[in-house]
Amino acid sequence: MIIRNELENCKKDLEANIGKNVRLRSSGGRKRTIIQEGILESCYPNLFTVRCNRKNSYQEMVSFSYVDVLTHVVEVALTPGDSDSSPRVLSYAN
Repeated sequence: MIIRNELENCKKDLEANIGKNVRLRSSGGRKRTIIQEGILESCYPNLFTVRCNRKNSYQEMVSFSYVDVLTHVVEVALTPGDSDSSPRVLSYAN
């Protein structure tokens, strides 16, 4: 069961990183994993949005709820600007 305090902590962590590069890893169904990279655009009361850059020169906006992060449906990793540093995964214990 997800506690309200965990939701607030997740939201605060993401709000502190608005404007930073993130890598999202989510399930695409049938043993498929979707990995998207972009900039954490904004945080709303129930969800957050990420502006993803595509190779075709258009930008895609994706959104996930904080519950998706807490239930491990989506994994959020902060990607540093340096290429030799590894991403820091935001994880929460259930």
